[in-house]
Amino acid sequence: MSQTIETAFRGKTALITGGMGFIGSNLAIRLANLGAKVTVVDSMIPDYGGNEFNLAPVKDRVRINYCDIRDDSAINYLVRGQDYVFHLAGQVCHLMSLSNPFPDIEINITGTAVLMEALRQYNPTAICVYTGTRGQYGASVSLPVNEEAPTNPKGIYEISNLTAEKIIKVYNDAHGIRSVLLRLSNIYGPRSQMKHSRFGVCNWFVRLAMDNEAIQVYGDGSILRDFCYVDDTVEAIIRSAIVEKAYGEIFNVGSDIPVSFLELVKTIIDVAKQGKWNYAEFSQERKAQEPGDFYSDISKIEKIVGWRPTTTLEDGLAKTIDYYSKNREYYWSKQLQLK
Repeated sequence: MSQTIETAFRGKTALITGGMGFIGSNLAIRLANLGAKVTVVDSMIPDYGGNEFNLAPVKDRVRINYCDIRDDSAINYLVRGQDYVFHLAGQVCHLMSLSNPFPDIEINITGTAVLMEALRQYNPTAICVYTGTRGQYGASVSLPVNEEAPTNPKGIYEISNLTAEKIIKVYNDAHGIRSVLLRLSNIYGPRSQMKHSRFGVCNWFVRLAMDNEAIQVYGDGSILRDFCYVDDTVEAIIRSAIVEKAYGEIFNVGSDIPVSFLELVKTIIDVAKQGKWNYAEFSQERKAQEPGDFYSDISKIEKIVGWRPTTTLEDGLAKTIDYYSKNREYYWSKQLQLK
């Protein structure tokens, strides 16, 4: 690595789209603590996860701009003078995309095109890091899944993420906008929305356990996933931004230690010291959406960027539960409080 994390961002400017959300806010806090001059962009669309409290630790050290990624006038202005642009804004609900594809198309695809065109015209020397999803692969052909695996997304949300990734790759290759393309697996930890179960399955299970409610385990609970703690994810994002060999590359960000859903649920209940679980049959809709076992091959990002997760599932869950225990009032919606 040509630079160290401790010095790479000191005095540098960084723009984070979706910066009030789960991963974006954790990224903003980390960058501010590293001495970066951070600007956060968020449209605060209800239920998407934007939360002003997420930035409480650095509220006096970050600049906040409330605007939509599709607003080309605003984005054209905001990208100017930025050393780094971290693109995390998007429609992130798989279920919503099945009933209404247009937010995915407008936010994830059009919004990404607006951002990249702004960079091309007004700041072509900035470095861009994009966070997509492991759902871009669809069902696994072989395990663990590496970056050469075929991409056969099962929903509009995943298709829109893959399209956004390809748009950014074009701007990297054709226009020289140095970009890193990340495919995130199941991320969990502090500052995720906890009002509903439409995204963030691990954190939703944490909420159910903390409310001493029953967690439903579909099928026999043997389906495998990889879970990555948000601090590890942020580390992957910032490290990939400062490694020249990473520019133009696609990387998985996840864990190479697969965990079954039943094991996950039992671990959450054990760490929370409350909660319960039961088996549930797959609905036809869930069965159609379920891609089966998935866990990431992270050897490429480990080799090129020097990153691999360091937080165990038990430790990550303990930190997550501790955070929400202290800050429940900012994440538990009264009208959606479980009875």
